[in-house]
Amino acid sequence: MSAPPARPPWTGEDPWGARGRPSAGRERPPAGPGQPPGRGRGRGRRRTTVLGVLGVVSVMFLGATFRLFVHPRRDSPAPVDAIVMFAGSPGRFEHAVSLAVAGYAPTLAVSVPTADDPCPSAIPNVEVICFAPDPVTTQGESRWVAAAAARYDWKSVLVITSTSQTTRARLRLGRCYSGQVLMSPVAPSKSMWPYMIAYEWAAMGKALIFQRDC
Repeated sequence: MSAPPARPPWTGEDPWGARGRPSAGRERPPAGPGQPPGRGRGRGRRRTTVLGVLGVVSVMFLGATFRLFVHPRRDSPAPVDAIVMFAGSPGRFEHAVSLAVAGYAPTLAVSVPTADDPCPSAIPNVEVICFAPDPVTTQGESRWVAAAAARYDWKSVLVITSTSQTTRARLRLGRCYSGQVLMSPVAPSKSMWPYMIAYEWAAMGKALIFQRDC
């Protein structure tokens, strides 16, 4: 009986790679041309993180817009020393006059930045003052209120603004006038909201960063 053929000496090489045939489940897809393994997954994680951050920032921005300009803190009308109307969007003039006629204050002051802005006609038992603010801004109107309050001894005022302007007007007045301030805003028309919100963000930034005094 002949002996079995001798096995060739082991050279250390594995024809199937390292220690046998790899399983199909452990195979990795080849990387793209010039792309190290794992680069695609890293980019996907970064994209997810960026989208998450942008989503959080967007929610915060919308929340701040709603709280500051769309639904700001407002006050119920109450008897005061003077009603003051800040110039701006339609509806304020009629609202201010109606409050004066209702007897909420013995004085009605109306901002008339230009000659085209209306000044109320005589109202029984109400002193009507029409003033031109300097500068022709909410800051100028707030400065006028402070000066008039010192002159006429106003301890409280009811201010008529637009809804979007209420927060900024309250901020401006608080820097100039130490008396009680009630805000009675009038909502602008729906078509004006995009412009009003954009304007208020810019104006609020100016008030907080560049014009921090009265």
